[in-house]
Amino acid sequence: MNKKVIFQDLGYMDYKETWDYQESLFKAILDIKINNRREDTQLATPNYFLFVEHPHVYTLGKSGDMENLLLNQTQLAQKGASFYKINRGGDITYHGPGQIVGYPILDLDNFFTDIHKYLRFLEEVIILTLDEYGIKATRSEGETGVWIDVGTPFARKICAMGVRASRWVTMHGFALNVNANLGYFDNIIPCGIRGKGVTSLNVELGQAEVPLGEVKDKLLKHFQQLFQANFVEAVGQ
Repeated sequence: MNKKVIFQDLGYMDYKETWDYQESLFKAILDIKINNRREDTQLATPNYFLFVEHPHVYTLGKSGDMENLLLNQTQLAQKGASFYKINRGGDITYHGPGQIVGYPILDLDNFFTDIHKYLRFLEEVIILTLDEYGIKATRSEGETGVWIDVGTPFARKICAMGVRASRWVTMHGFALNVNANLGYFDNIIPCGIRGKGVTSLNVELGQAEVPLGEVKDKLLKHFQQLFQANFVEAVGQ
């Protein structure tokens, strides 16, 4: 099993451009797996982990409801936001500046073949990271992602998740609000869940801004520990 994970921080990148890049990595891993089975070979499959920050964009998962987007095309343009229907699970979410988006593109045959466990591990990466800031975050039963004050009238989501998997290869991932403009969430029913709020790390800490690089380092540390992975920088970084 190959537990080496090639890490890339893509910086600030258009959503569609990043999606296309994810798809190319995803397909390359699938092609190796299919060829291994066809030719009875054992060529190792690579794994990737991408960080990115997107311009304002709304994405709707394959099981999502268009009614959860509360803007028309004209209003989207006025907000400087784009919209995409995409091939992950889950409903609608927002990505934008001040948010850390993580895209693990892994062959789970290299780790464990259990999608439920995979999602719980991704949530745990976020929970452990937030704990370093003194924030007690948890899961909410039946609702993927990471929440604060679950079971109270003040329950609020701080990290959304949605993945796609085929032949145990994953793509898409999580979006952690660090210094996010929460006003953009008012234009959707986040994840199709009514009556619950959304928050950001800087809001919870009462700070104007939290250093993104600092949070990324903590996320990578906990991902590496939980998945027993070995990160290597992509060539050229």
